[in-house]
Amino acid sequence: MSSIEENEKLSRSWDWHVRRRAAWGPDATAAVLQSLSRDASQWVREAVAGNERTPAAALARLAEDSSGYVRAAVALNPRAAEDILEMLAGDEMVDYDSTLQKNRYLVKEAVAKSPNVGQQTLAYLARDSDENVRASAAGNARLSPESMAKMVKDVFWEARNNIAKNPSTPEDLLVYLSADRIMDVRATIASNPRTPQAALAALAKDKSWEVRESLAKNISLDGRILEELAGHWSWMVRAAVANNPNTPAGTLKRLADDPDQSVQKAARGRVG
Repeated sequence: MSSIEENEKLSRSWDWHVRRRAAWGPDATAAVLQSLSRDASQWVREAVAGNERTPAAALARLAEDSSGYVRAAVALNPRAAEDILEMLAGDEMVDYDSTLQKNRYLVKEAVAKSPNVGQQTLAYLARDSDENVRASAAGNARLSPESMAKMVKDVFWEARNNIAKNPSTPEDLLVYLSADRIMDVRATIASNPRTPQAALAALAKDKSWEVRESLAKNISLDGRILEELAGHWSWMVRAAVANNPNTPAGTLKRLADDPDQSVQKAARGRVG
């Protein structure tokens, strides 16, 4: 029996767990996925909605499913069309996040993360009243520079942090965020290889050793700054310097005799 035939057999199982496994399977045919997209179990339909092989017609139908989890899975599917994502951008389905102790707009967050979402829809989500929806939009590489310029002043630090991580963020905004009041945001900027050298040099003076550790890991950091960081009081900063491919040979030799064994090991591994 071929893997495709085995998958078709699993899709007819009385056990929804087995049918769900079939729906996730890489050998699921369009016919099987079409059939399982109408399954009585929402968890099977969710698996179909998340499968990249699911036909466009089935995805469009599942975008109107009664279960918000299914609709969220459609939004996360890399094959979800722009018009479907535009429709789901207004979805108010919420689920309680026990970790954050608050409701999360799962469908809107999923749309905001999609690489297929239109720029107008993404700009709309970047202005959402919910902070986690805005944070999801902030991390999307399709977000316009205009929206980013507004979001670097967002009250929610995770939104600013996601702008700091975003590969499309303009350099001037990275410089702006290098002075953010939240240490985590500055640490993200410090580790970003696209951050301009002038901003990185300023971060070498940051009051937080965590920021300097992130900076020492930056693969685009100038050797002169690495030499400076090699004398930091925190062994974690010095170990990061020892592991950086841009650290000058002389600095590595000095770190090979560092009082801390972890720093010694990292430096000697590079020198040897």
